Amino acid sequence: MPEGHIIHRLATEHAKGFAHRPVAVSSPQGRFAEGARLIDGQVLTEAQAHGKHLFLGFSEDRWLHVHLGLYGEFTFGPAPAPAPVGLIRLRLENDELFSDLRGPNTCELLTGAEKAAVHARLGPDPLRPGASSEDAWRYVTRSRTTIAALLMDQKVLAGVGNVYRAEVLFRLGIDPHRAGKDLAREEWDAIWADLVVLMADGALAGRIDTVRPEHTPEAMGRPPRVDDHGGEVYVYRRAGMPCLVCGTEVRTEAHAARNLFWCPSCQRS
Repeated sequence: MPEGHIIHRLATEHAKGFAHRPVAVSSPQGRFAEGARLIDGQVLTEAQAHGKHLFLGFSEDRWLHVHLGLYGEFTFGPAPAPAPVGLIRLRLENDELFSDLRGPNTCELLTGAEKAAVHARLGPDPLRPGASSEDAWRYVTRSRTTIAALLMDQKVLAGVGNVYRAEVLFRLGIDPHRAGKDLAREEWDAIWADLVVLMADGALAGRIDTVRPEHTPEAMGRPPRVDDHGGEVYVYRRAGMPCLVCGTEVRTEAHAARNLFWCPSCQRS
């Protein structure tokens, strides 16, 4: 599932390509035909992201709400758009650009009040302007749930996924099995600050890189990472491989319904 930095990147791309101009909206697949009809030809006023939720604003208090889920994706291309191929739930187009959405978990029209309700059930997003970690900290400091599970709970923090949770805990030397209530305030502040920087870099680059300069392939003389996620990381999907910092074998286990990765030496209790 795309993490929050990708959704913010998609909001930026839609704003740059479509904002402040009328947009032709259609649903070649047909599953969003009624919603597409209601906003077809309207001006796209703004694009926002909150965690893993994308919101595209149109006139008459209508918001297109998209959650990609596990299989959803947007593809962009120059106009004119080609004949639809495959199950395209949503197509946006103008005289310069088109955007196709396939396989989302959610694609719906919301009113402003309904959009506000979605925001209300999400935790703070490190990439949203003015976001604060205070509400999340009050939840974390009372919880017996592990910090690894809390970071994946979108009611606590919005936008953090499996890669960022593993990597930020490694970078700060925090055992992922520690309960939230056992975390010191300065540790929580460090988690938030690190996520703000890492996720902003990810949104700009379109990939997740978390290793410090001294641990890059060039600095260490090691081959670069090659997989479908791209980016250089410390522990994510490196189970059984030596830790880049201490050489200890990276471990993995099922945790909060996802595979957790950590170094037992660098992340001691």
